[in-house]
Amino acid sequence: MWQPEPHWVALPGGSGMSTVGVWRTALGGEPLVVKRLAAPVPGDPAELSDPGHGGYWRREADVLLTGVVTTTIGLRAAPAEIEEDADGITITRAWIEDDATSGLFLALALGRFAGAELPRPRFLARDLLRDRMTRVARHGGWPTLARTTVADVADHLWRRRTSLLEALDLLPQVPQHGDPTAANLPGRDGDDAVAIDWGTLGLGPIGGDLGYLSLSAREEFEPLLDAYLLGMPPELADREDVIAGARVVAVLTALNRAEWALARVAGGEGALASKYRHPAVAPHLRTLQRTFPLMEALLEG
Repeated sequence: MWQPEPHWVALPGGSGMSTVGVWRTALGGEPLVVKRLAAPVPGDPAELSDPGHGGYWRREADVLLTGVVTTTIGLRAAPAEIEEDADGITITRAWIEDDATSGLFLALALGRFAGAELPRPRFLARDLLRDRMTRVARHGGWPTLARTTVADVADHLWRRRTSLLEALDLLPQVPQHGDPTAANLPGRDGDDAVAIDWGTLGLGPIGGDLGYLSLSAREEFEPLLDAYLLGMPPELADREDVIAGARVVAVLTALNRAEWALARVAGGEGALASKYRHPAVAPHLRTLQRTFPLMEALLEG
């Protein structure tokens, strides 16, 4: 059975049901990152074996093996070595130093990536946000948010989730990273960002990646939007389309994350409100607060 080496240092991150872990090590004095993906076993959710589903277990390895984002504009992948065995896949790549790029640069890069010529292999995620919302629905929706001051708003948006997702389907569908945080876009190569964690690469609504980025960027939404539009080929979509895609993705994702964080601490002693400052909860609630202007626009629409 595959096991990490004792001297490897475990790293945070590497989200995904199939991710065993991520470690830092070195070879010949050069720092490396090793990521391990576990193959599905009998009894695992069928979505792990569906190449078009957002949770497909081996997408990141397939992205790197096929080189579909090796030379794309806006975002590109770092070279990596892939080793497969009966139990899973090991991905090894060079350590990428954090270039501390601004959210504006990353938004610009994401706008450029939206216009990239991306091949259409079968392993691209096709309905990433819908797949995530379906998973949330299987767990009962947002019941913990129903005990907070955003209960009425959350209930309204939950009941409208199908129509919101259908509205996204009508927007131009473009290449998207699917989880474009600064941690996942650490490097810079000229005008392009060097990205990691390609497990959610796919096609999504114009502005979708901008919506994801806005949840973690230091900058406010409007300057991020302007940077995205500056990088995006103008023939792809207009400003309102980009705003519409970013707005829905950002709001539904922020609500999903807030529910997840609150649900983890809700069972302990004390009132739920007393746990809003819990270190595992507070960042998600602050992010949710940042989306209030976008949320208000959805409620008015």
